[in-house]
Amino acid sequence: MSPAPALSVEQSSSRIHELTVVDVRTPGEYASGHLPGAHNIPLDRLQQALPALRTASARGDLLVVCASGARSATACAVLAEHGITAATLEGGTAAWTERGHDLHRPAGARTAWAMERQVRLAAGSLVLLGLIAGRRRPAARMVSAGIAGGLVFSALTDTCGMARVLAKLPHNRPRPADLDATLAALAG
Repeated sequence: MSPAPALSVEQSSSRIHELTVVDVRTPGEYASGHLPGAHNIPLDRLQQALPALRTASARGDLLVVCASGARSATACAVLAEHGITAATLEGGTAAWTERGHDLHRPAGARTAWAMERQVRLAAGSLVLLGLIAGRRRPAARMVSAGIAGGLVFSALTDTCGMARVLAKLPHNRPRPADLDATLAALAG
């Protein structure tokens, strides 16, 4: 299967009002800032959203967004498997802000650290814990070795198991009412 079409920041910004923008980051990441008018459907909830996304794509073009473009490319591949055409934003929200465009931050929204930052904190903490515990129990150093191996695997495969686990934490999960409202808006 060929990679999803990608729109540059300039192409996306000039068409932002005619695109249906779907942000596949966690709700915490989405709340910390997203493209204007973006709908939040976390990547792990994409299957549930397929009917609404099919309806939305019939009305116009879909643009799928994440922090860097990796998760949105994955989402576009899933959508393509189900006959839904979507483009990804080259470089994600990071490129969007680097080019001087604003992100929408709703007042009073709960915010969480970006997933990459959460992964760095968790991985670093576990490595440090393994090294400290390894001073008394040498076998505890295996925790550090395991995390290091996981990070290497993550880099080689461009996937992140730790991010998948962290995405299941309560602050990274959508409230059912929020996701239902998003799906209704897309299907509407």
